[in-house]
Amino acid sequence: MHPVPEFDTVLVVDFGAQYAQLIARRVRECQVYSEIVPSSMPGAQILARKPKAIILSGGPASVYAPGAPPVPDGLLESGVPILGICYGFQLMVSGLGGEVARTGVGEYGATRLDLLPAGPGAASALLAGLPRSQQVWMSHGDTAVVAPPGFTVTAGTAASVVAAMEDTGRGLYGVQFHPEVLHTEHGMEVLRRFLKAAGCRPDWTMRSIIDEQVARIREQVGGARAICGLSGGVDSAVAAALVQRAIGPRLTCVFVDHGLLRQGEAEQVEKDFVAVTGVDLHVEDAAGEFLGALAGVADPEEKRKIIGREFIRAFERATGQITARAGAHGEAVEFLVQGTLYPDVVESGGGTGTASIKSHHNVGGLPADLGFQLVEPLRDLFKDEVRRVGEQLGLPPAIVGRQPFPGPGLAIRIVGEVTPDRLRILRLADAIVREELTRAGLDREIWQCPVVLLADVYSVGVQGDGRSYGHPVVLRPVTSEDAMTADWARLPDPVLTTIATRITNEVSEINRVVLDVTSKPPGTIEWE
Repeated sequence: MHPVPEFDTVLVVDFGAQYAQLIARRVRECQVYSEIVPSSMPGAQILARKPKAIILSGGPASVYAPGAPPVPDGLLESGVPILGICYGFQLMVSGLGGEVARTGVGEYGATRLDLLPAGPGAASALLAGLPRSQQVWMSHGDTAVVAPPGFTVTAGTAASVVAAMEDTGRGLYGVQFHPEVLHTEHGMEVLRRFLKAAGCRPDWTMRSIIDEQVARIREQVGGARAICGLSGGVDSAVAAALVQRAIGPRLTCVFVDHGLLRQGEAEQVEKDFVAVTGVDLHVEDAAGEFLGALAGVADPEEKRKIIGREFIRAFERATGQITARAGAHGEAVEFLVQGTLYPDVVESGGGTGTASIKSHHNVGGLPADLGFQLVEPLRDLFKDEVRRVGEQLGLPPAIVGRQPFPGPGLAIRIVGEVTPDRLRILRLADAIVREELTRAGLDREIWQCPVVLLADVYSVGVQGDGRSYGHPVVLRPVTSEDAMTADWARLPDPVLTTIATRITNEVSEINRVVLDVTSKPPGTIEWE
């Protein structure tokens, strides 16, 4: 992956921080393009990327421990403006002649930061004018006790005499706290001021992203044809809409209808998406094959393998037909469009332009020998940015705002064998939950709410004048920013009451509604 040449680029050097991706996202929220590079990348290679500024991330290491990752050679002396955060700040202190020590007093979580009075004509570039006392988010055991020569100490805390420092003449800035975390009250303002001091232009917008990607796609694809697998999710939909804008009717989208989607989702793809984009859509109706292969199977891993295998078969059938039709007209289908996102690239050690085929919406992956070249128009973007691009492209809210949904679909939300009747029951219950969450205005607060059918469990109930033996369903509402961790969402009692009442009234096979209040970890978001 290469930086977008038309825009100023900020490189975030990742020292193993849990927040490295968050730093990059916050910089982008300031409308400045940002990428993550590993701390193992040589300094010369980083500087060859011509960054307008560099941010050194936090990390779990201690700067004086054996094997602690150092600042890449030459960065601190390069003249490029640099902001050090937490571990990156301590590297800057120790690397430029200051002192970092383990004082025995760490700081974790919310901490009070006190600004120090500036000397004559020496207002802090990052902190001037902000409240003298403010809350920041800390996470460190080591402490900077002496700033390097040439630096002005601009803030401290009860445990850290050097909590922020700067040498504006050299363009070097450091903060012990995490400005990228929402718990730091004025963190975004601190980042904006650093970017301004570095001369970064805030001109990286959704409109510029679309224009730049359309031009890049046209250059890559040329006069050839492309195929895109649509899953019904936001990533593949936005990727398809971008490519369609670039090459028009030379894109064919393949929608494999495996019969495992939620109520109304197949229609969203087949009608709404086509109506908005005018894309050429090939629907591969494979529900019978999927259900036949899943008959009698209850093991979750076996379900996933079967669905992955059947998906590849269905996709290959569809691409074979499309390629044959194109060949009859003397055209070649050379490209496969994928909705790979920037976190996928970072987590696979990417950034090298050699990303492997992404598992197609988590169901086991398309084989590399399909023989297509990849087009990945979203590989520079985070999920929230993809949604904003989708809005700019005019995609329906139901697609752009769609909750994350597992590739194997409802098959892994049915604990037990997948049958047409169990799919019908779960679809009805799931539709009620989604409808009530939308009605209550909770769609943006809740990251997703899986509804799980305990198909092999029967519980006794009272429905009408007699006893009933029905299935329980489990509601799993969660809040999350990245899916790595999640907490259960505290839904208002009246909403829960309405959901439970409607499900047991309208879905006769269900007589019990249960709420899952487990965080992740230890519990995963999906049950299977």
